[in-house]
Amino acid sequence: MSKSESRITLRVQAGARSDRILGLAGDVVRISVAAPAREGRANAAVVALLARTLGVPKSTVRVHRGHTSRTK
Repeated sequence: MSKSESRITLRVQAGARSDRILGLAGDVVRISVAAPAREGRANAAVVALLARTLGVPKSTVRVHRGHTSRTK
């Protein structure tokens, strides 16, 4: 991991009413996204939400692991 990278552990609830950051649960950030958990839609919504929240381009945010899991 380079000096410009940061990794955080997420717990994602797909198919929620809205896209939002719910808060911390220990060292895990809880997130809900409205997109369904199929065909990568929820992962794309997570990337968009984090990029918007952090004020960075979506191209700089990625899901490193857990592509098919609620824990990322």
